[in-house]
Amino acid sequence: MQTRFTGSFTQQEPIDDDAIAAALAVLRTGRLHRYNLADGEAGETALLEQDFAAMTGARYCLAVASGGYAMATVLRAHGVAAGDRVLTNAFTLAPVPGAIAAAGAVPVYVEVTDQLVIDLDDLAAKIASSGARRLLLSHMRGHIADMEALMAICDAAGVAVIEDCAHTMGAAWNGVASGRHGLAACFSTQTYKHINSGEGGLIITDDADLMARTIILSGSYMLYDRHLAAPPPETFARIRLETPNCSGRMDNLRAAILRPQLRLLADRVEGWNRRYRWVEDGLRNIPGLVLIERPGAEAFVGSSIQFRLPDFGKPAMLAVQEACARRGVELKWFGADQPVGFTSRHDSWQYAPPQDMPQSDLVLAGLLDMRLPLTFSEDDCRLIAAIIADEVIAAGQRNPTKETP
Repeated sequence: MQTRFTGSFTQQEPIDDDAIAAALAVLRTGRLHRYNLADGEAGETALLEQDFAAMTGARYCLAVASGGYAMATVLRAHGVAAGDRVLTNAFTLAPVPGAIAAAGAVPVYVEVTDQLVIDLDDLAAKIASSGARRLLLSHMRGHIADMEALMAICDAAGVAVIEDCAHTMGAAWNGVASGRHGLAACFSTQTYKHINSGEGGLIITDDADLMARTIILSGSYMLYDRHLAAPPPETFARIRLETPNCSGRMDNLRAAILRPQLRLLADRVEGWNRRYRWVEDGLRNIPGLVLIERPGAEAFVGSSIQFRLPDFGKPAMLAVQEACARRGVELKWFGADQPVGFTSRHDSWQYAPPQDMPQSDLVLAGLLDMRLPLTFSEDDCRLIAAIIADEVIAAGQRNPTKETP
């Protein structure tokens, strides 16, 4: 009888006691709204912003309702207008092009490499051909491109870089925290991200005018002086009257849950990376299976793992996915014809114009992805890897020649 994994790929670890206590303290006051404060009270949301700015080394931070809201708000704050073109990775998740569309702009996709990062040669070409002056860079599934090379290209062309760090909170490139290379960065605190408030987002930047606009856009009214990680009040003198309110504030309850989790982030990163290496070890030297090699400059967070089956066509990819599912292992495939759950690709997003992305399509046709929650034990990880290895080998034996993707 075949072994089967019986755990859950969507069950996160419990909220810790310190976060529960902090949430209860807020609930007992009834002051959930970030600006509903007692005399002399800073408020959990303002304190979270202060803590996260200190952790990342950013001057300013704003907590908002979601990571998607964060990205759209930064684009608006940077002056994106209807019809503007904004560059982004072809390999990402729907909230990224969705944020571009929400700001009234048009996504322009850039090819992805077989290492799952943005293709820098195609980026340079798309900058030249599109006239875009903004890149919403997705560190998709925690894979970080060569940030020095990327910034050199964008800086030379006058392209502002806004980083989507939903999968890289706690990661770094060459010792620089993810989110600290570009003009601004957006993080998510949705349940499946690195700290968990159900939904939520964080924006960081060193640009005073940009942060002032994001604060007004988020719905601060004239209460911006209650922020602890904000520019000085004089920055808002003109901005406060010309910037619309597009309310998307974080509340004190979610902030209270998040602040204790920040203190645990380094330990969580270590835990994810152990699980990543256990699964990776079990998938090495499997015929037909290609792992994504992590560059030495990348300090990554292994909260998910990806691997490629480049010589498997669609029937074989489906066979692997379905066989693993029967044995309790949930794999996402980015080559499916239709979006499934959270998984979709550039040609699914019909609010953007169709774009020819042959290199990305080839990579995604053979790409499988899997979450690695901290609830998994070492034995779980090794069993999961063994199941995947079994089914990849079996599918390869049934399909010895490459099929048309």
